[in-house]
Amino acid sequence: MAKSVFQEKSAQEVVAELYTGRSKAAVRFRFGLLAFDILVIASFIATTIVGLPPWLVLVDLVFAAAIAADLAARYVIAPSWRKYFLDLFNWADSIVVLSLVAPAFFGTFAFLRALRALRIIRSVHVLRELRRSSRFFRRQEEVIDRALNLLVFIFIVSAFVYALQSSVNPEIASYTDALYFTVSALTTTGFGDIVLVGESGCWLSIIILAVGVGLFLRLVQALFRPPKVHYKCHGCGLTLHEPDAVHCKHCGREIQIETEGESI
Repeated sequence: MAKSVFQEKSAQEVVAELYTGRSKAAVRFRFGLLAFDILVIASFIATTIVGLPPWLVLVDLVFAAAIAADLAARYVIAPSWRKYFLDLFNWADSIVVLSLVAPAFFGTFAFLRALRALRIIRSVHVLRELRRSSRFFRRQEEVIDRALNLLVFIFIVSAFVYALQSSVNPEIASYTDALYFTVSALTTTGFGDIVLVGESGCWLSIIILAVGVGLFLRLVQALFRPPKVHYKCHGCGLTLHEPDAVHCKHCGREIQIETEGESI
């Protein structure tokens, strides 16, 4: 009988395999983390609709315990404690834990709760798994990457628009209103039916226009440009190549892009 990849391994080695390995079990585990991150973000949207009933506070406490366990696991496999504590995402997750626990004791803390949207950024590495297992994702990697960056930006900025404006702006009554404003602003549609107020509103509008429009244009550029794959040439360092390239078009060096070949 074939041995499991986790047999005869220490607990630390098992955790490291789950977080960084390439086995099927490790890939499924990381996809599970992505699904969990989506649930955490969905819980934030739910609080903008139904408030914070006792059952949702209990759900948040369960989420907080799971994220705390995730932080502990990443500390166990970190190369050093210094690198772990210098990782800004670990600090962001710590703030997310506090934002999930705070409502049970102190209040809603809408501003802090918006930070749980940062959890989705940690799951961008799932694209690597998709690239290795799917030819479609390898060919459309640039488009998918830029679309994901734009969606993450829209979600996080909308969360902050809601957190900062809902108490002072009657036009922002729900997360949907904030999302609607963000999308209309970054596409430069500007219907004018929702306008942010105050100094925080001015700064948020500037960020949406300066960063969001740039991300939107990069996505459009990727959609209409021939698809390319990421592979760093060891000669000149060029990172984007045609999917079927065998030589670097910049320096002529032979390159070895992973491919499954054309089906007959």
